[in-house]
Amino acid sequence: MKKKIKLFDPCIDKKEEKEVISVLKSGFWTSGSGTGKVVEFEKKFKKYVGAKSCICVNSGTAALHLALSLFNIKDKEVILPSLSFVSTAHSIMYNGGKPVFVDVDPKTLCLDPEKIQNAITKNTKVILPVHFGGMPCELNKISKLGFQKNIKIVEDAAHAAGASYNNKKIGSFGNVVCFSFHPVKNLGMPTGGAITLNDTNSKKYEKILKALRWCGISNRVGTKYDVTHLGWNYYMNEFSAAIGIEQLKKLKKMNLKRMKIAKTYSEEIELESMPFDKNCSYHLYWILVQNREKFMKNMKNMGIETGIHYKPIHKMKFYSIKKKLPVTDDISSKIVSIPMHPKLNDNDVDRIIKLTNKFSK
Repeated sequence: MKKKIKLFDPCIDKKEEKEVISVLKSGFWTSGSGTGKVVEFEKKFKKYVGAKSCICVNSGTAALHLALSLFNIKDKEVILPSLSFVSTAHSIMYNGGKPVFVDVDPKTLCLDPEKIQNAITKNTKVILPVHFGGMPCELNKISKLGFQKNIKIVEDAAHAAGASYNNKKIGSFGNVVCFSFHPVKNLGMPTGGAITLNDTNSKKYEKILKALRWCGISNRVGTKYDVTHLGWNYYMNEFSAAIGIEQLKKLKKMNLKRMKIAKTYSEEIELESMPFDKNCSYHLYWILVQNREKFMKNMKNMGIETGIHYKPIHKMKFYSIKKKLPVTDDISSKIVSIPMHPKLNDNDVDRIIKLTNKFSK
């Protein structure tokens, strides 16, 4: 029996292990005020993406929740794709907003700017594009729409650590950009997220977000503090930040490996699949298969893990929105994610391609 090939697999070495032990022995494991390793990671990640500010939180979901809270979206519309993880829509609901699902571009599976334009109303407050799989959205077109209509852009970059657009890192464009640092993500942590800011009000937003991530606590001097907002326990812990600092050092190298794998996939897989783009971070790699259930079963029997990203949000029971999204509806019945991570060697990639081509016929 050949070795099993995981769909995702975090890449760590002795450096992450050393840092975790160091934090463990220090006795300083977490702080709501975001000191220690957390503030160190914030500074390094802000510099890496080229943002004005960076605030770390405990998940990508928390990042989206807090980011949208800045813009008072209660009873307002937020445009987003249905083809995303459910947190993208939940973050709108947490803030009392109304999700407006718009179709995606069939090539990139990112929000289609033309469809966005048709969905904008006088009640639209935010556009929430998702860099699906790490593929950068058409940010210039989306930003132009936002500027013309006085609509804020909040990017969901949960898949896009290290991705670029127009020679600039994702994280330096939208008013607010939200990242996720889950163990399977390009930059792995046990749990973590970040919000980068590029708005003219960045300093003001940074102060608010730092209070919101820690129960609204602010103006702390020594043991004295005040509570200025209704906040949450969303701060990042020291273990995650320490691992994140080491992961950031090797992010470029790991993403280059992902890109190499993606290029081989795009050249050799004999069915419709994720396009090759040197600006993509390739958190995942998707293909479109006609008989998905049979295909995934055959791959599993051969020791190759696959996944589905995602069931459209508008079709989930909680949302159950009757809306025609032709591309999303068609894609969602065929899409399959195949293994994508830096631990894959040439033999693994070869085997995945051969079996994908074999079982998709």
